Amino acid sequence: MASSDGENKAANAELEARAIAQAMQSADASYVPSPSLLAKEDPQPLLAQVDGPSLVNFNGKPSVYQAKSVPVALRAKFDVPIHVTAGGSVVEYEISTDLYDIAFGVTAEREEGVTNVKESARVDSHLEPVTGKFLVGSVPCALVFSFDNEYSWFREKKVTYKITVTPPKEENIVKGRRLRAKKALEVVTKDCKEMDERYATAANQRSESEAEVKKLEKEMQEKKSLEVVSTEEAWLEKKRGVRNEQIKALKSRIKNGWKDEKF
Repeated sequence: MASSDGENKAANAELEARAIAQAMQSADASYVPSPSLLAKEDPQPLLAQVDGPSLVNFNGKPSVYQAKSVPVALRAKFDVPIHVTAGGSVVEYEISTDLYDIAFGVTAEREEGVTNVKESARVDSHLEPVTGKFLVGSVPCALVFSFDNEYSWFREKKVTYKITVTPPKEENIVKGRRLRAKKALEVVTKDCKEMDERYATAANQRSESEAEVKKLEKEMQEKKSLEVVSTEEAWLEKKRGVRNEQIKALKSRIKNGWKDEKF
């Protein structure tokens, strides 16, 4: 019987590992750099997000956040924020309360907005522990575990929680960064092409505007037009340099691999 139980646990663990790997692959394959990353003048933030966690000192050990009998006053709320930077991390939680129930929920806050991981609702955590497990896809994000006692006019609650964040396996990190690199390369290559076209248009407009301004120096509207297109040309020239640097770096990573990987 013990052997059978052990085999079942091993089979379940293997199935879970496969599901996590597939979910990670799906998330990385649909990766799209955020507008703020694309808008940055420094090429490194985008590359850092594509690279993910460094493998130099990577040990794969889970991080545990826990506390016992934390008081949540009546008509009050208690939040536990946890920042996750490694896509594919698995988060497990167990919460309980002394004597009375409490409202509990989990949200994931990202640049794109807030996602409800677990809708806030009252739970009978005083009768049995409330547990859960989920995979973190896109990062960086802040997970907020909320204990809400705002509905109670008379009772303070005491909360005990344990939250474990297990980073992805090294092999999944390696696969994921390659998928993200390819998707990022598609986006920045397309963006760079559009910028090249806009740059050529802006340069032509600048030349035409300069010729017109020479003839109509007293026309302030033409002067403003020249300033606008010159500004756009200068901005596009700078951004094209950023895109070209990102393209070069992404192609190098895809072709030659990452310096911190051990093969």
